[in-house]
Amino acid sequence: MNSPTASSRDGISRRRVLGLASALGLTPLAATACASGGEPAGGASPSATATAPGRAAPRAPLTSTAANRVVLLGTSGGPPWWNDSHREGVASAVVVGDRYYLVDAGDGVGKQLKKAKLGTWAKDMRGPLDALEAVFLTHLHSDHISDLYNIFGTGLQNGVTVPDRVLQVFGPGNRGALPVNFRGEQIPADQVVHPDNPTPGTRETIEAMMRTFATDFNDRIIDSGYPPPRDFFVGRDVDLPADLADDPNGDPHPRMSPIDVYEDDRVKVTATLVQHAPVFPAFAYRFDTDSGAVTFSGDTSPSDNLVELAHGSDVLVHEVIAEAWVGQHHPAPRDAASEAEYQHLVGAHTTIEDVGDVAERAGVKKLVLNHLVPGNWPVEQWEKAGETFSGELVVGEDLDSIAIG
Repeated sequence: MNSPTASSRDGISRRRVLGLASALGLTPLAATACASGGEPAGGASPSATATAPGRAAPRAPLTSTAANRVVLLGTSGGPPWWNDSHREGVASAVVVGDRYYLVDAGDGVGKQLKKAKLGTWAKDMRGPLDALEAVFLTHLHSDHISDLYNIFGTGLQNGVTVPDRVLQVFGPGNRGALPVNFRGEQIPADQVVHPDNPTPGTRETIEAMMRTFATDFNDRIIDSGYPPPRDFFVGRDVDLPADLADDPNGDPHPRMSPIDVYEDDRVKVTATLVQHAPVFPAFAYRFDTDSGAVTFSGDTSPSDNLVELAHGSDVLVHEVIAEAWVGQHHPAPRDAASEAEYQHLVGAHTTIEDVGDVAERAGVKKLVLNHLVPGNWPVEQWEKAGETFSGELVVGEDLDSIAIG
């Protein structure tokens, strides 16, 4: 593969009536770990952690000694701090040899990197960020970037300032227009946040973080001799073809083929638009390594773009939502605010009943469920995704390590 470059090319699914009774009072399946192609780490019993009635106790993380692997750092979806949940915010690492690439940066990502024993994890103030090569953001919702600042803020004391390395963060560019809701309504003018630039992209978001935390950075520069953040951290917008970005409210999910984002001597990263309206752009990413490929869906409803991107991947890490929970959380009749959230949840995510079919169409070998909404739903309910998928299903747990190829 080539030297590091950043390329210049840098709905609602069918409805169902689901019974809720089977979602309660269930016990976790100890066989999940074995069926996932890994071994429980540390010999812990899958039922060793007590949880509230009806909630699934976490099994021990899957382990892999493969040089190239995926590590699920956090598997919880959405901004809520779910009660009775052991899951951290959504983030994953693609490990290639002694380096890794971060996909999203949800709540708790820094400490999870240490727990995953990545980089120089065993020495305080040396790592684990010393082995981080690049960051890829699927979109700019809070649950996907809530700990992004920690990567380069508290990251100063955790290995981010590697000499002669500028850590690149790739993600969506400026949306260019305020979003509209499912009725086509825009935010009232007097409620718009930062009207001068209400939809900043990745580059602008990081630059704004630099300004927001200038007091801390300047103190560290003068007191501890750290370099200014511009020397070790930069945001890069993933550039879309002009015809795909001209009307984000008209068609937020136009049909497209994958575009190049990044390449170095270890990985090639490509991306495509997925359906997470009203968010635009929202990306899925594919990482091709010398041992195989892994694709991350980001947040999306079922997407033909994603199926093309993921085609033939060894591993597909895909978000999932429990439609039964959405109906339970937003029962009819709904007021305007409740209806808006209901429509977003069922129209911009992939249900348990649909996600297996997406993986089947993509022809992937292994489907790994991630970004689980709600983060405290019983494991047995997520396992139903395997009913429409002929490959291997893994209901993701924090710190699962899964071989690529």
